[in-house]
Amino acid sequence: MTFDIGTPVNTALFVFILYSVQRIVFPSTSRPKEIPHEFRSGYSWLPKSHTPTVLFKSYTPKTLMPFNGIDNERILLAINGTVFDVTAGRNFYGPNGMYGNFAGRDASRGMAKQSFDVEMLTPVDQPLDKLTDLQPDEIENMKGWIEHFSNKYIVCGKLVENDAI
Repeated sequence: MTFDIGTPVNTALFVFILYSVQRIVFPSTSRPKEIPHEFRSGYSWLPKSHTPTVLFKSYTPKTLMPFNGIDNERILLAINGTVFDVTAGRNFYGPNGMYGNFAGRDASRGMAKQSFDVEMLTPVDQPLDKLTDLQPDEIENMKGWIEHFSNKYIVCGKLVENDAI
């Protein structure tokens, strides 16, 4: 197999390779005419603003309800007694998100059964769902969701009965 520089494709590739090597070996040393606007006032590694501090606390179904993305800017949901701050996933858990009905609620049964139906939610004025009728595969599914949420969102509390606080 021989390399023929006379063909147009080989010539173009050869010129491109020479240009690339020249740019790597002899990089441009010219200074930009103006400083990029991001760095005019200096550069700081600090973020422009810090996220608000989240305190771990106990929630009841009634005190969790306002954190649905409509009544409150923060969005919280609970799975098997653990409350997660899912505000960062507003597109999923916000009012118009596909998991929006879980916002401000105990989503344990719905996550275990992979159902977004409103019937999966325990009314806020009733005792917490004990989940005793779940099948082993549904329990494993719920544990998978808890692991997913624990790696992605902030654990900000625990869900307790309405009369516990």
